[in-house]
Amino acid sequence: MSEQPKLASLDDSIADRLPSHVKELFDAKRYANLTFADLAERLGRDEVAVAAIFYGQASASPEDVRILAETLNLAPGRLRDQIGSVFPDRGRAGPMPPVEPLIYRLYEIVQNYGYAYKAVINEKFGDGIMSAIAFSTKVEKEVDNDGVAWVNIKLRGKWLPFTRF
Repeated sequence: MSEQPKLASLDDSIADRLPSHVKELFDAKRYANLTFADLAERLGRDEVAVAAIFYGQASASPEDVRILAETLNLAPGRLRDQIGSVFPDRGRAGPMPPVEPLIYRLYEIVQNYGYAYKAVINEKFGDGIMSAIAFSTKVEKEVDNDGVAWVNIKLRGKWLPFTRF
C-alpha cells in the first residue's frame, strides 16, 4: 500500500491577509488528496507556480481555471471569478521580517548573502537587476551519499540592465 502524501496546508495566521478564496482552494486540494506536484503535472506548470496561484500571487489562465475546477470539483464560473479574472496581489501575505521559520531562513539568506550575490552578479552582468517578473524557479530534493536531504532552489530571472537617461 502506498504512503499517504503529506499535504501543505494554509497557515491560519496569514489567512486574513490573503484573498478570500484561498481557504476554499486549499480545502478542495486536501479533499482531493493532491500535492502541488500532482496539480502541476495536470496543469503543465511548475509546482511553485501552482502554489502561487493558490495563494493569489500568480495569474491563472482560462485553461488553468478549467483544469483546477475539474480536478478539485469546484464550480468553474465561481473559480474563474476568483482566480481567473483578477490580478494577483503579491508580496503582502506575511509580516516583515517573516516569522514562519522556513520563510525566515530564506529571508536570512538574503540578509546574510544579499550583497555578496549582488557583487558577484554585477561583476558578471554589469549594472542592473534580476527580474522577478520574467522569472522562473524550481525546488528540488537532493539526497547525498550519507542519506542527508538537501534543498536545491533554482532562481532564474531575466537580466535587466539599467539604462542611461
